[in-house]
Amino acid sequence: MGTNFYIIDSEVHIGKRSAAGLFCWDCNITLYKGGKEKLHREDLGFFKECPECGKRPRKETLEKSSAGRELGFNKSKPKPKTGVRSCSSFTWAIHPVGISKPNSQQKTIRDEYNQTYTFEEFMDVLAECRIQFFNMIGEEFS
Repeated sequence: MGTNFYIIDSEVHIGKRSAAGLFCWDCNITLYKGGKEKLHREDLGFFKECPECGKRPRKETLEKSSAGRELGFNKSKPKPKTGVRSCSSFTWAIHPVGISKPNSQQKTIRDEYNQTYTFEEFMDVLAECRIQFFNMIGEEFS
């Protein structure tokens, strides 16, 4: 489950946002037992509390969670969270400096569902993506 993003004019693949499970937004750490290195690759499960601060996950509905965003239920503006909640990851297909900051009102990015974004709106998308992967830059993937 995930959403691909593209530069509108060139159709260059920017990368893919994916639901990444529980994350402590205060400690900036995933609760995934394999760490971010094994996230999306193995099924190791999640800790019941943050290994750094001991906070437990807050309940989230599909209308508020990262998984709900990927499924189309969470339509709220993306934003950082606090405590232990869901987060998304972003796997870059191009280097982030490949995205130039155009006129702030111009929609220059689109997702695979043809929703369009300004540069600032795309930066809001990335605010929810506390885990970012750079190992696929230059690779074709979906």
